[in-house]
Formats: sequence, C-alpha cells, structure tokens
Amino acid sequence: MNGLALLIPLALLLGLSGLVAFFWALGSGQFDDMEGAALRILVDDAPAPPENPLG
Repeated sequence: MNGLALLIPLALLLGLSGLVAFFWALGSGQFDDMEGAALRILVDDAPAPPENPLG
C-alpha cells in the first residue's frame, strides 16, 4: 500500500509531463508538415555526376 502512495503521483507526473511535451511540440510546429516527410521517401536523389577518369 505504501508503494501506491509513491507510484500514483509518479504516474500522474509522467503523464502530465508527456502531455506538456506534446503541446510544446504542437505549438512549435513539429506537426505542421505531415505529408512532406511521408512523400520525401518516394523522391529519388539526384544521380551523382560521373567521376572524371583523367583526374
């Protein structure tokens, strides 16, 4: 029973800190461009120019 007196406030504190971190990320624009990162994986990189064999 004494363990619950420690674990319940600890769980509430962790949950509240996660909620604060989520709202901070939301306010700082972390989730503004959800489609850009998803579509960026489909775009190929530009091919590397061929190396000059003569040096």
